[in-house]
Amino acid sequence: MANIRAATPADLPQILQIHNDAIATTTAIWDETPVDLADRVRWYERLVVAGRPVLVADVGGEVAGYASYGPFRQRSSYRHTVEDAVYVHRDHRRRGIARELMVALLGHACDDPDVHVVLALIESGNTVSIELHEDLGFELCARLPEIGRKFDRWLDLTILRLAVG
Repeated sequence: MANIRAATPADLPQILQIHNDAIATTTAIWDETPVDLADRVRWYERLVVAGRPVLVADVGGEVAGYASYGPFRQRSSYRHTVEDAVYVHRDHRRRGIARELMVALLGHACDDPDVHVVLALIESGNTVSIELHEDLGFELCARLPEIGRKFDRWLDLTILRLAVG
């Protein structure tokens, strides 16, 4: 069992490692170019200033995963809808850490009066993440075929929704 806590700036190098590994080896993040620490610092500061959670799963003093939610779109009419993100270090996958992070993240969303809907946008082949979200009450909204491309193949996007407000 992990200790789920608020991330600190000291966690950002480990968050960066998890993030860049997901870029390089998975379709969980559709970016194709690794980012640097300055990018993760800007990401973290933007979320913290906006009052959004950035959580880590601490296992033995190491960051085993992280989760957050942020704006779905930049237009003001979407201000009560957020998009979640949860990523687990490759050595800690399939141990329930993503579930622990998501439960804590959804607790924040339920307590946040500015959040009405949490969206999960997941590559359709990532059935583990889709099933986790469905187990937590998310409902399937849409599947958009072949809207992204990575690793020389087309990617489908599954959109799930949970109303919390």
